[in-house]
Amino acid sequence: MTQLQILLASLVKAALTTDDAASLRWREEAERAQAALAAEADESGDLKIDGIWTLAVREAESPDLQASEGRVSLGMPAACPFRLDELKAPGFDVDSAVERIAASASTG
Repeated sequence: MTQLQILLASLVKAALTTDDAASLRWREEAERAQAALAAEADESGDLKIDGIWTLAVREAESPDLQASEGRVSLGMPAACPFRLDELKAPGFDVDSAVERIAASASTG
């Protein structure tokens, strides 16, 4: 799994869960994945971020996690709500990203 997919899946998991401790764990995982992603050489020319987003959402919505996911009742948007340069930027704010995902999901 790529660092990008780990980052996106962790953000979605943090946005979906109602358990504060679980949300914190997912946010910490997202921070680690974002740091690793930011440190990678830029080889994103052919990267299909929406496809990776779809895989990340599927992972986050897996049946084994659904019991703890009650924060957002509607589905995730089909397109990734972030650009790759945002996700790789220094100072990327995981908490704001989680809230952005929750807001985009709750409004459809």
